[in-house]
Amino acid sequence: MCGVFGIRSDSRDVARLAYFGLYALQHRGQESAGIAVSNAGRLTALRDMGLVAHVFSEQQLQALPGDVAIGHTRYSTTGSAVWANAQPVVHHGRERRVALGHNGNLTNAAGLREELVAAGIRFSSSSDTEVIAALLARDSGSLAEVVAQTMARLEGAYSVVALAGDTLVAFRDPHGIRPLELGRIGDDWVIASESCAFDLIGATWEREVRPGEVVWVEGNELQSAQALPEGRGALCIFEHVYFARPDSRLAGTEVHGSRVRMGQRLAQEAPAEADLVMPIPDSGTPAAIGFAKASGIPYEEGLIKNRYVGRTFIQPDQALREQGIRMKFNPLDEIAGKRIVIVDDSIVRGNTMRALVAMLFDSGAAEVHVRVSSPPVVSPCFYGIDMADEDQLAAAHRSGEEMCAHVGATSLHYLSLEGMQWATRLPEGSVCRACFTREYPTRVPWERNLAKMRFEPAPA
Repeated sequence: MCGVFGIRSDSRDVARLAYFGLYALQHRGQESAGIAVSNAGRLTALRDMGLVAHVFSEQQLQALPGDVAIGHTRYSTTGSAVWANAQPVVHHGRERRVALGHNGNLTNAAGLREELVAAGIRFSSSSDTEVIAALLARDSGSLAEVVAQTMARLEGAYSVVALAGDTLVAFRDPHGIRPLELGRIGDDWVIASESCAFDLIGATWEREVRPGEVVWVEGNELQSAQALPEGRGALCIFEHVYFARPDSRLAGTEVHGSRVRMGQRLAQEAPAEADLVMPIPDSGTPAAIGFAKASGIPYEEGLIKNRYVGRTFIQPDQALREQGIRMKFNPLDEIAGKRIVIVDDSIVRGNTMRALVAMLFDSGAAEVHVRVSSPPVVSPCFYGIDMADEDQLAAAHRSGEEMCAHVGATSLHYLSLEGMQWATRLPEGSVCRACFTREYPTRVPWERNLAKMRFEPAPA
C-alpha cells in the first residue's frame, strides 16, 4: 500500500498539486500524510498523523512554496503508526539532504540498517523507508549514480519518489511489484502511484516507470536510466483485486473492467439460486455488477455504507478493524426473506465477512451465499501489505467448506486462480500471485525479523 506523488514545475503551485494528488491516493493509506517541497534548494517538509484533508490547511499549503514537491499517504508495514514514521522522511547525510516517500517493503532492511548504524548513521524512525533515504544521503556521486548504487543493494518491493536539491527523482524495483506512473501537466512532469492522481489535477498519463528504472527531472527535462536489469514481471495482482482505485489503469488495463470480469467469471464458476445479488461496498461493487450481469439475478444495493469510516482492512489494529466493521455497514429492510448472493473482492482475515453474514441473517435474510472474486489468500505478503503472519489469514489452513462454516454462510465459493488471471488480461508471468500460491518472485525471509515492529525500541 502507501501512495506516493511527485511534481516539478517552475510556474505551478506544486504543494497544492501534491495535496490534490494525495487526495486521489488517500485509499492507499490513511494513517498519515505529508508533503516535502524544495524552494531553490531549501527543503521544507510537513507531515502528520491523519487523512490528507486533516493534515493540511489552506494556510499550511501557502507556507510551502517551491518548484519541486513530493507527497505520501502512509499504510504501515514496517514501523508503528506514529508521527516519527510519517513520510516523506527527511534525512541529512554527509553528501546531501534527501526527502523521500516509499511504497513497498524491503526484505533486507534489517541487515542494511545494522550496517548503517555500525557506520555511525543515526535513525529517527523505525521504518524501512529511512534506510533508503540514508543510503541516498550518505553515498557520493551524482544523484542518479547514487540511486543506481542504492537500488543494487535493496531487496523486496519499492516504488519511491524523492527530492534532493531541485531534483525530483523516482525509481522502482526490478520486478515492478508496486505501481509507479509518469504523467504530464503541460510541460511539467508528474509521478504517482496510480493514474487516478493525474486525472484529478488535469495531467495526462504518459507511461509507467519501468521495473528497475530511475527517472529524474531537472528543469522541464525528464531523464532516465535503466539502473538494474528488468527482472521477472511481478506487479501485485492484488492491486487489481482490491488496492487500486477502479478508475486507475495498471499495466494498461483499467482496474474496474478487471473487477467486473472477475464477477462475470465467478458467476460461471460458482452459480447460485438466489433472489438478488448485492455487493459489499465499495470494493466488491464491480464484481457484483459482473456477477449479476452473467447470472441474470437482479442487482441490489442491500448494504448502506457509512462513507465516513475508513477501510477496515488497512486499519493498523485488530480492535479498530472490528469496531470499524460495526460502524461501517447497515442492511436495508428489503433483504428480509430473500436468498442473497453477497460478493466481495477477497477474504483476508475474515472479520468483515463473518460479521456481515451474521448481520444479514439477523435482518431476515433466508439464505446468504458468499461469492469471492479472488482465490483464497493463503500466504503472507512481504512486499507492502500488513499481513506477514500466516496465522492472520482465515483461509490459510481451512478448506472451502471450513471457510463457509467459519463465516456462517449458506454457501461460499472463490474465484479460481485461472479465472482471476483471465480477468486482468495480463500474462501470468507478469504478476505476483504469492498470497494465493505461496510462490514468491524474490527471496523472502520467513524468520520473525520481518515483523512489522522489528525496528521498534524494546520495551523498558
